[in-house]
Amino acid sequence: MIQIKNFLALWGRLLFVLFILVLTFSFAMFQGGFVSWFIFYMALPFALYSLLLTFYPLQDIQMSRKIHTANIRKGGRFSATIDIRRSFPFPLLYTVLSENTNSVALRKRIEDDRKNMIVPGFRKNYSWTYEIENMPRGEHVFEGVQIEIADFFGWVKKTKLLPLRQTVLVYPNAVEMAYRPIEARYDQGAMAAPFTLVKDTTTATGIRDYHPGDRVSWIHWKSFARTQTMRTKEFEDRQSQDLFLLEDRMPSEKFEVQVELVASVLQAIVRSNSSVAYLSVGKTREYFPVIQTEEHLQRVMYHLAKVQADLERPADEVMNEDLLHMKASSLLYVTSKLTVDMVTSIQRNVKHLNQCMCLVVMEKGEHFSEEDEAVHQFARSKGFIVKRVGPENFATVFTEVSRN
Repeated sequence: MIQIKNFLALWGRLLFVLFILVLTFSFAMFQGGFVSWFIFYMALPFALYSLLLTFYPLQDIQMSRKIHTANIRKGGRFSATIDIRRSFPFPLLYTVLSENTNSVALRKRIEDDRKNMIVPGFRKNYSWTYEIENMPRGEHVFEGVQIEIADFFGWVKKTKLLPLRQTVLVYPNAVEMAYRPIEARYDQGAMAAPFTLVKDTTTATGIRDYHPGDRVSWIHWKSFARTQTMRTKEFEDRQSQDLFLLEDRMPSEKFEVQVELVASVLQAIVRSNSSVAYLSVGKTREYFPVIQTEEHLQRVMYHLAKVQADLERPADEVMNEDLLHMKASSLLYVTSKLTVDMVTSIQRNVKHLNQCMCLVVMEKGEHFSEEDEAVHQFARSKGFIVKRVGPENFATVFTEVSRN
């Protein structure tokens, strides 16, 4: 339908050029004199160029795209160069190039400022380099480059989309976190610490630098007396704690913040030489049973680059089956809105759960309603740790957990 419309528009413009040519010729014939023939001869080159441009095949133009920024994070800069080649040196005047994409978020950024007008003239090879600032997260497909050529006065315009399909992934930002375990005791009646291995404090195997949150009883005082530097004893691992990261993709204005939080947490866990299982629940379920290496992390980042907020039903209804089959001593639940039903469902269905931390995403300066406050208090009364996390305190998710 669009092709037929463009075809009719082109031939309509051609008829308009022919009409101008016939009109000026008739005026010169009937009027006579220098002025009338001067007008005809002045219009003749422009009309002839428009006629030739009408029959110039845009298929003669070939393009290729070279992307300069391979690994892009959200908010980063995208840069590419379009190389244009053609075999026949027909003189082209006003040529407008623009990228065509199926991404709604990206299309808003390139509609106005990603167009480039050049005058190739007789050149057979030329290029166009452009940049897009503040790239949105997601999988963006560049369908091709749209080219529009026109004559001197815009009498004839020809437009064609030259297919040049390439996919660009923009990954979420990941904040560096100071990854620390929650302080816990072993064999003394306290709950097991999540996200780490429980230490046997009866057998020291070495010493390391002191980190905030280390227990005073673990400090190596002999080393401190000798070097005046705080050092902490290292202990053998006695019991492995299984960590499970659960995320619901409930539609929310805070979803982008939620994705960045998940990416930051997973990166922190992997780079601390720990492992985690991850389940992302929305319209589809994406399950990663083991995330322990950088290769595992890259696979998850690929998912987080494309993921959308597409959970259409309440989280507890969708996740009931998953919770029943979940075998983890520690659960980390990331959501934009915590509900009583979800808290109850986790408590009832997850077997052998020692501890659950709920990370509730918030925007900077956001205030929770009385209903949300009541839900958070209810979760704490059931033994859950509830932490409200915004972009400004990503880095302290683990180090300040005991204060919330």
